[in-house]
Amino acid sequence: MKRNANHSLLDQAKTNKKDEFYTQLVDIERELQYYRIHFQDKVVYCNCDDISVSNFFKYFVSNFDSLGIKKLICACYNKSPKGLGAYFEYTGGTVNYNNLVYFKGDGDFRSSESIKLLEQSDIVVTNPPFSLFREYMSQLINYNKKFLVISNINAITYKEIFNLIKNNKIWLGVNFGRGISGFIVPEHYELYGQETKINEFGERIVSPNNCMWLTNLDNFKRQEFIPLTQKYRGNEIEYPCYDNCNGININKTKNIPVDYAGLMGVPITFLHKFNPKQFEIIKFRKGDDGKDLKIDGKSTYFRILIRNKLINQHCNTSNILQYEQQKMKFGY
Repeated sequence: MKRNANHSLLDQAKTNKKDEFYTQLVDIERELQYYRIHFQDKVVYCNCDDISVSNFFKYFVSNFDSLGIKKLICACYNKSPKGLGAYFEYTGGTVNYNNLVYFKGDGDFRSSESIKLLEQSDIVVTNPPFSLFREYMSQLINYNKKFLVISNINAITYKEIFNLIKNNKIWLGVNFGRGISGFIVPEHYELYGQETKINEFGERIVSPNNCMWLTNLDNFKRQEFIPLTQKYRGNEIEYPCYDNCNGININKTKNIPVDYAGLMGVPITFLHKFNPKQFEIIKFRKGDDGKDLKIDGKSTYFRILIRNKLINQHCNTSNILQYEQQKMKFGY
């Protein structure tokens, strides 16, 4: 049966400040398999993770030796008014939960105590609070940390995040949308929509299908070239021009033409397949007049303006031949 996405789930989390969406172990394993080479002799920090429930903690403890991790640090926030946050350091062997150390404060990732642990770390891996995602990312960038985190797809539309992607400072992970199967939520969360269930462990699962991994760790996905099979010439009617930008609109990434050298507006899901060797990101959403891109007076859904880097501005038959030769050179 086809699953119907309920994109309001994590938007509600942002609105209501409900950030207790715990990542399933299967989703962590599915993504982390592509980054194993990055963890050798590194200090890994999971700064939004209660070791009693965190599957990130379980994953890194289980794979501590095979990944060659130097140290694992997990820290968690305590939201109760008088509660103290806590952290746990693991360097291998049997997990001794008596080694849990309490902060003097609540353990918020922005606290000086948590930042002190951040400064000791090399790579941050976690599912941060979506309602504080801008602040969370700003901290990682300011402290120049490597990271792999989960976010709502809508984070792409944040000016700060988009500019980092545009400037090739961060990029999307391998799994995206339905590639993240769902989140564990606490008992007091209402289960909305059809894509909810209680699994064999009695855990309550919601599957919003609008999440992604965001990282600055290299992965194979961003090295792949998008195979282009469509042509603009002879099919111009399929590629309407914008009213306020000298570019064409493309509704699906697979429809990007092989023979168009100018600006193209593509959906934000394009970023999951974006290879900086193949395309250049120009800007997001706005036309030459600073207003939303329009076709026949109507605004389009969010579009990213891109340009094909492998063909010249004045594309002709020889340019297409050059493009095909470059494809062979880069191996796609």
